[in-house]
Amino acid sequence: MPYENLSKSYKAFVSNVDYVETPKNIEETLEFAEWRKVVMEEMRAFKANETWEVSNLPSGKKTVGCKWIFTTKFKPDDIIDRHKARLVAKGFTQTYGLDYDETFTLVAKLNTIRVLLSLAVNMD
Repeated sequence: MPYENLSKSYKAFVSNVDYVETPKNIEETLEFAEWRKVVMEEMRAFKANETWEVSNLPSGKKTVGCKWIFTTKFKPDDIIDRHKARLVAKGFTQTYGLDYDETFTLVAKLNTIRVLLSLAVNMD
């Protein structure tokens, strides 16, 4: 969509987003207290949720790297809502059959839950 076709308020929002500096790496992030706080909150969440487990790396295997992703969230009226930091794994560096054998993520869709609840009610 061409810039000219955007609404007046959206043009104002887009131009105001430019003034916000979002760090590109962890070194830049740690220079700012507000961003450092967000990173520390993310690390505390990892610890509280027991996301990581320290273990020995099997011989012949390499670690999967990770990267910090930083974003600034805005309210509808263009005011900064919050800063967000996420640590993500570089899973694209893994090779099927070498670094992993299968992947599975349990996902419950709303329709599935509705069917199960309906069955439970009707079978009672």
